[in-house]
Amino acid sequence: MNAQDLKNSILQLAIQGKLVEQREEEGTAGELIEKIQAERKQLFKEGKIKKQKKLPEIKEDEIPFDIPESWEWVRLIDLSLFIKAGGDKPKDFLKSKTETHTVPVIANGIQNDGIIGYTKEATIEESCITVSGRGTIGFSCLRTEPFTPVVRLLVINISDQLDNKYVQNVLTALLEKGVGTSIKQLTVPMIEPKLIPLPPLEEQKRIVAKIEELMPYVEQYDKAYTEVEELNKKFPEDMQKSILQYAIQGKLVEQREEDGTAEDLYKQIQEEKKKLIKEGKIKKTKVLPEITEDEIPFDIPENWKWVRLGELLYKLTDGTHSTPKYTATGVPFISVKDISSGKMDFSNTKFISQEEHESLYKRCDPERDDILLTKVGTTGIPVIVDTDKEFSLFVSVALLKFNTELIYNKYFMYVIKAPVVQIQARENTRGVGNKNWVMRDIANTILPLPPLGEQKRIVEKIEEMLPQTKQLVKE
Repeated sequence: MNAQDLKNSILQLAIQGKLVEQREEEGTAGELIEKIQAERKQLFKEGKIKKQKKLPEIKEDEIPFDIPESWEWVRLIDLSLFIKAGGDKPKDFLKSKTETHTVPVIANGIQNDGIIGYTKEATIEESCITVSGRGTIGFSCLRTEPFTPVVRLLVINISDQLDNKYVQNVLTALLEKGVGTSIKQLTVPMIEPKLIPLPPLEEQKRIVAKIEELMPYVEQYDKAYTEVEELNKKFPEDMQKSILQYAIQGKLVEQREEDGTAEDLYKQIQEEKKKLIKEGKIKKTKVLPEITEDEIPFDIPENWKWVRLGELLYKLTDGTHSTPKYTATGVPFISVKDISSGKMDFSNTKFISQEEHESLYKRCDPERDDILLTKVGTTGIPVIVDTDKEFSLFVSVALLKFNTELIYNKYFMYVIKAPVVQIQARENTRGVGNKNWVMRDIANTILPLPPLGEQKRIVEKIEEMLPQTKQLVKE
């Protein structure tokens, strides 16, 4: 339940006679109605109000809910001295208040209390309730100072025998409100027959006092509810970041001696790379700078190792830097938009010819189990290639290839998603507008390397925990 729902519940209890107790000494609403009728007759006799329109008696099937025995159902017009709509904008209307133009001109909006400007003379001197007839339909407000209403604003002058704050609360509770309401406008003939649950005057006052006593608590609830909602929105993402951070610090699963060390794994990767370079299967890459002490953001277990991403890869490249010739059908051509959701999406890809694909594929050859990494615009999103379908890449996507027998691709996907790499991606993204995480900086990215067995246990634990964070929010 949000704050508006809570407020609505309080108002509903109030107008059903359930918010305060009934007191016999306060009399009945029937007695109050007699006083109102007497007041109306006297004002009509004095020429201060017009003769009241006769409306049909209230039928049983019109009554929306039960009320206490001391209350009565009455039509709004029977409680009012007049109900009318605002007129045209005054000829001397000014948008800003001046020494001569001090009377608010009020329309049907809710911003700035409905005030759209100022005029010299008020057309309404009495305390009245205003109700929006168009746009923000049904929004009511109690006006205690002289004002001038304009079209589409309804003005209700309540009998002095009533507490006008009570009536305004009733209208707030019962009138259909908002831009999306099912009625297109609210007119005087539509609001005049509105049924109002009427308690004795003293009970009206106690109801208003109780509502005003409770509203500060509703505001506190609203603030707390909003904060909780914001936390709930952020919770899955924040919890995911925390889980990933624990994982890459070696705190999510235990270290096992039989896993060996990351140093041994690192040496094995380097030996394998040398062998493949010698065999001409991969190209030799530039030696990356050693990691300095001040680059290391946090401690990791003794059997782990800080490494640069490029040191682990057999190949790091990106897609074609030239816009290809697109075709109606053919080989999918993947750009950032096709993987920015965190998974491969072929539903809206462009296509290139088989011939052009084969030409591009010689330099950039994505295959199953490789990692794609967004590097232009939306940077730092890793996606594992989970298909055998042929496709080519645009320059906005980097291709990361490594030996999947020595490195678990899911572990490195999660490492790239973790704050340690995302921070580096943000810091090293260059340019204005369509920003670029350049290949050199991707290769120089530092990350923690655990032994292969621990990589797999970390992924297993992450994938066990992440669905639970989403379930917690649902509950």
